[in-house]
Amino acid sequence: MPKIVNHELRRLELVDATWRIIARHGIEGATMREIATEAGFANGALKPYFPTKDDLITFAFGHVFNRTNERIAERASGLVGLDALRAFCQEVLPLDEDRINEARIVIPFWQKALTDPAKAQLHEQSMDEWRATLDQHLRAARDRGEVSAAIRDEDIVNQLMSMLLGAQIIAAMSPDEHLPKQLTDQLDAYLELLK
Repeated sequence: MPKIVNHELRRLELVDATWRIIARHGIEGATMREIATEAGFANGALKPYFPTKDDLITFAFGHVFNRTNERIAERASGLVGLDALRAFCQEVLPLDEDRINEARIVIPFWQKALTDPAKAQLHEQSMDEWRATLDQHLRAARDRGEVSAAIRDEDIVNQLMSMLLGAQIIAAMSPDEHLPKQLTDQLDAYLELLK
């Protein structure tokens, strides 16, 4: 009887193996052979799922984005206004090892997106989705009287995006110097300025 293979599960196993390799050896150390070994597969077993490392990085970016969105939805469930805005930001900030590893996947994707229009478009669509969600939470916070700063909402959203994405770079580059409490305190200090 032929073995039934769950292809989606296998893709996710390969993404998880990629995270572990990148966390240990960086993106250059994440060869297809190393990823296959880490996942417990023969090197040739990767080709049907990801013909190239570039394909794997693109899939991993999409997976990280979706996984982050699932955490945001769960954490922000039932919250409105400033509480929902804070919850969103805390799920993007690299506050634990998993989120730092996610940043280590996202950063090489950004590098690829600089010269690949399809990847650039995927990134921009993802960031537009985040901007829209932040804007929605910010408008609710203003309606509730939780935010009264005389700053355009678009500017606040862009400042938050810069803070969140910048924190991913900083944490990936020097995780021991930027502790979760520091990042959380910076976020709270910024949100306090909006009141």
